[in-house]
Amino acid sequence: MLHLWLFLLPCLSLVTLCPAEKGLEFPQYDGKDRVLDINGKNYKRALKKHSMLCLFYHEPIPDNKEQQKKHQMTELVLELVAQVMEEKDVGFGMVDALKDAKVAKKLGLEEEGSVYVFKADRVIEFDGLLSANTLVEFLLDLLDEPVEVLENSLELKAFDRMEADIRLVTNALTFPLPQQRPTLRKLRAEDMFETWEDDIEGVHIVAFAEEEDPDGYEFLEILKEVARENTHIPNLSIIWIDPDDFPLLIPHWEKTFKLDLFRPQIGVINVTDADSVWMEMEDEEDLPTPQELEDWIEDVLSGKVNTEDDDDDEEDEDEDDDEEEEDDEEEDENAEDDNEEEDDDEEEDDDDE
Repeated sequence: MLHLWLFLLPCLSLVTLCPAEKGLEFPQYDGKDRVLDINGKNYKRALKKHSMLCLFYHEPIPDNKEQQKKHQMTELVLELVAQVMEEKDVGFGMVDALKDAKVAKKLGLEEEGSVYVFKADRVIEFDGLLSANTLVEFLLDLLDEPVEVLENSLELKAFDRMEADIRLVTNALTFPLPQQRPTLRKLRAEDMFETWEDDIEGVHIVAFAEEEDPDGYEFLEILKEVARENTHIPNLSIIWIDPDDFPLLIPHWEKTFKLDLFRPQIGVINVTDADSVWMEMEDEEDLPTPQELEDWIEDVLSGKVNTEDDDDDEEDEDEDDDEEEEDDEEEDENAEDDNEEEDDDEEEDDDDE
């Protein structure tokens, strides 16, 4: 029974209670079957269809009810991961060690209980904890660029931190006075909803940055510098999110906010409807300077940058689309009238004859 609970824990996000605020909704399994039963007839098609294919190589399904439940929960974990990774063009399948032994041999599957990832001409084995969080994080890392060019001392420092595996453990990155909200704080799994609900007039300034990524570390250092220089501003509160801490939410955030979270981002999020606006960087290869970031934050605090402006743009686009549709409808009606007139003329000609 202990093993069953170990497999149940990763699936608790299926029944997570979503808060009233938008932006932190964990994915819930929608009931659609995405994980294939791989066999000799479909394995080649599955390999061709997806840019990356994950196959879980499992022992024959036993007669023991407890072991069957364990297998079902494993399949449920894979279904949730398949749902989360669907837009990344990642396919999933299961290979039975007994029933599909020939396929397993052709594909080089050897260790039962492992996940084998087929990407291009490579096969990568994953034999870690089979939880949704862990597997999604592993797959997202495989999708990321494998080579990182270090361009300055900060990026080199970040690389050294990765080697030393030094992690930030505090939540508040500044030291506020009693009853004062921190200027910069990290979103943590254990109190994420409390932090998210502590918004300022319905919005958050949110920064996405991977601490163990050179660009992410450099951006975080810039963010800390700006936060230290502006602790005197009472209504300035920035939430830093390390995407690596929330792998299940990465695809959701990228889709909702239309972002690439493989690079640092900062923006304003409306917690009521998850509408957002993000800082535009003139050169995608260069991060903003502390002064550029501070100027942008001042524009946010003054209301010059806000999510409502984005709504106006979308409304204008919708109005333009509506006008175009009306014009098209008028053209279609005119064309129909012309066709009717031509038909009438032809009928008259026929009558004359």
